[in-house]
Amino acid sequence: MSFSPAAAPPSIAPVLTDGTRPIWSVMVPTFNCARYLRQTLESVLAQDPGPAQMQIEVVDDCSTQDDPEAVVREIGGARVTFYRKSRNEGAIANFNTCIERSRGHLVHILHGDDYVLPGFYAKLSQAAQEYPNVGAFFTRCQVVDESGTFDFLTKRLQFLEQSNRNAGELFDHNDLVTPGAVVRRAFYERSGGFLLPLVHCADWEMWVRAIQDGGGLFIDEPLAVYRFFPGNDTNRLRRSGETFRDNLRLAAIWEHRYKDFNRARFRRIVAGRALELSKKYREKNEMEASAANRKIWQELTPLPRRIAKALLAPIRKAVRR
Repeated sequence: MSFSPAAAPPSIAPVLTDGTRPIWSVMVPTFNCARYLRQTLESVLAQDPGPAQMQIEVVDDCSTQDDPEAVVREIGGARVTFYRKSRNEGAIANFNTCIERSRGHLVHILHGDDYVLPGFYAKLSQAAQEYPNVGAFFTRCQVVDESGTFDFLTKRLQFLEQSNRNAGELFDHNDLVTPGAVVRRAFYERSGGFLLPLVHCADWEMWVRAIQDGGGLFIDEPLAVYRFFPGNDTNRLRRSGETFRDNLRLAAIWEHRYKDFNRARFRRIVAGRALELSKKYREKNEMEASAANRKIWQELTPLPRRIAKALLAPIRKAVRR
């Protein structure tokens, strides 16, 4: 896919209906993750205010290894609708399909392997009512591993606990995860969907855009759960180094869009992260992943700086001892 930093996001058409729209659209994108979908749906249905107030739909990106529709019918019955795409288009395109099919005023994209904690929809509904001019709402999230064992809690974002339109503190690092994000559909209609040229960073770009253009509010409570495990896309992209290449595409977009974005600083940060990740993979004897990430560091780091780092390494090691 060709890449242009100035490319416009894909358009999202307004909802065409003469009837009453629900407050919520809980849109669940899936692809070969039916074994986790049961917990996802059960967590939503436990907070279900009824079809008049909440649309719940699973949008399958043409799964090939399992049957998410069977899980939907077992857990959701007629309450949860199921839509299967005719061909696999990738996670980001499926996010946009979720938005296009949503009918509610508040859109929650909840991965088919993530889930919500008690109070998520009630507290976000209250926030949306109290802040009618805010376009996006975020909560802290628990991060768990493949088996559901707790790993860590996402960072508190104090700068966003008072609603504002300054996402500058997110330029260096994305501390928001998708299951904890809710965006007004009106914002998507005005600003467009997720950028298809981005893979790992499409959510990062969207959250910054939503805050900058529509206003954001952060709720300092863990109300959703994000599952991170070896088989998911995030881990695969980290191993190949594609995560950092996607970071660089994002930097080009932000340099074009935001005058206060420092691209040189961002590239230095990306280089440092690539080197650290390369070292971690090397310690695990995962040499292919280590080499892929080290290559990113080499591409972003001038040769004199790399030589200086190599010469100073023995001295720093001796000092630490």
